Amino acid sequence: MPSVSAPSTDPRGEVVIRTIAMPGDANANGDIFGGWLFSQMDLGGAVLARSVARSRVVTVAVDAMNFVTPVSIGDVVTCFARVDHLGRTSMRLAIEAWVRRGTDNTEHHVTHGHFTYVAIDERGKPHPVKRRRKKSS
Repeated sequence: MPSVSAPSTDPRGEVVIRTIAMPGDANANGDIFGGWLFSQMDLGGAVLARSVARSRVVTVAVDAMNFVTPVSIGDVVTCFARVDHLGRTSMRLAIEAWVRRGTDNTEHHVTHGHFTYVAIDERGKPHPVKRRRKKSS
């Protein structure tokens, strides 16, 4: 299992999704449900995975999900992703979620984890990740 490092001081990776935490995503205390945040990270990760694979992808594993600090109603949530490992048919992405607090406009690292996606064909069968061809000089 990959190790999950301590929270970073700056986001790492590319922006893959940005949204706002709404009252319907919160519990009675006003904290956003972890499952909602998890789904945003998975959606954002799929954006990058599809771009890398240039095909459909499916999530097959999530390792070492760590929640650092709560997300509140009104926080702007941004997910950042980067390829951590590229295999033959799969890729593992490191995904971080950060928020910009509406109350004081500060940024906070709220969670991170590793998500594994598999490239699939039209029939749903795994196929090799399509690598971009290098241009010849």
